[in-house]
Amino acid sequence: MKIYLDLVFFINVWLDFLILITVSLLLKRNIKFKRIILGSLVGGLTIFILFLNLNNFFLFIFKFLVSFLIIITTFSYKNLKYTLSNLGYFYLVSIILGGGIYLLSDTFSYSSKGLLMYQSGVNFNYIILLIISPIVIIFYIKETKKLKENYSNYHKVDIIYNKKIYHLNGFLDTGNNLYDPYKKRGIVLVNLKLNYNLKDVIYTPYESLNFNGLVKCLKPEKIYIDNQEFNNYLIGISNFKFKLDGINCILHNKMKGELK
Repeated sequence: MKIYLDLVFFINVWLDFLILITVSLLLKRNIKFKRIILGSLVGGLTIFILFLNLNNFFLFIFKFLVSFLIIITTFSYKNLKYTLSNLGYFYLVSIILGGGIYLLSDTFSYSSKGLLMYQSGVNFNYIILLIISPIVIIFYIKETKKLKENYSNYHKVDIIYNKKIYHLNGFLDTGNNLYDPYKKRGIVLVNLKLNYNLKDVIYTPYESLNFNGLVKCLKPEKIYIDNQEFNNYLIGISNFKFKLDGINCILHNKMKGELK
């Protein structure tokens, strides 16, 4: 079988470029473009693996050293934690990209020989590497950012009321600006069935786009968010389930500035 070294080198550089630029964007490294190019060229050196007669162990060591050299060349060395974080994301993105390419290749190709996928005599793998791999990377970056933005507002909430502990999944909603009109205490909305005395209920008016009404509020003994104690807040009982994934508690906007 013929091996075109220039093509293999170009593919290695191209994939390493995509991976490195993705790591830089995800970790917000703000690396200069020329350093990413230089790191990609270093990654292209793995072409020499084709000429090395190594067993699996030494092949693994060689690949790891090349990966480490790529990371140092691109991001430089500041400290061990910084470097290991870059290296970890480098492997993670490599796995995501490699898995995506393999899935698409396996789906649209009828026959294969090693890494090369064929369909009607055309090497479909090259098309995927050059065209579809950037799409896989862009999709991964967008979904990762969306995931970070969304789930960074999820918190573990423990509410103690009437000597009973309620374990909840809370969401920090900047739209929740409810205060009780008497002492200006923030209100945490919960979707729970609580046993309470009517004399302990504090009725708080609220307004929305379509209607207004009253929220039944109670004073809990304690509220813990990610094990951090919060005082001077009420819990408001919501009769409607929240339209969020696994959420049964909407935190107050004011808590965003108080969370450590």
